[in-house]
Amino acid sequence: MIELVEANWPVFLIVLLIGIAAAWFVFVGSRKTQVTRDESGEPDKPAARNQALIDSEPVVKRDPVPEPTPVVPVAPMGMAGAGPAVAAAAQEAAAEAQSRDDLTRIKGVGPKLATILHEKGVTSFEQIANWNDADIDAIDAKLGRFQGRIRRDDWPTQARFLASGDTAGYEAQFGKL
Repeated sequence: MIELVEANWPVFLIVLLIGIAAAWFVFVGSRKTQVTRDESGEPDKPAARNQALIDSEPVVKRDPVPEPTPVVPVAPMGMAGAGPAVAAAAQEAAAEAQSRDDLTRIKGVGPKLATILHEKGVTSFEQIANWNDADIDAIDAKLGRFQGRIRRDDWPTQARFLASGDTAGYEAQFGKL
């Protein structure tokens, strides 16, 4: 083997130089971008293109916060004649607030979907628990991009557990609340 190297050392040297040149070209010479430094001494300032991104409006808007439970009006003391009318209105508002369940406790219903359901008149677990196939189809058609969630997440069964207050049964079938 040593005789082979001694006889062909110029060939081995040429192959070594070609290998170094090829490695330099692959790792250094073929770069299309170069890093340059600004040595002008000016303090760093943010790039204008980045500032435009920072100042622009966000592309994705956040969902609005769901409406809070309505406040029950109370008749001021000493108002003559307004007591029964105001009391009846207060009782109606209180009954509506109590019948309005937190629909977001149903898995698959978030704040946006709860708002849509409230707009469609669905406000309680009892309503959802009593849905039949025709009711599900009618409501599902009005859910837009949320179509199919009622059956996929089995809202009526979840609502039955929540309406009856059976937390253990709910968690056994659907997981933690």
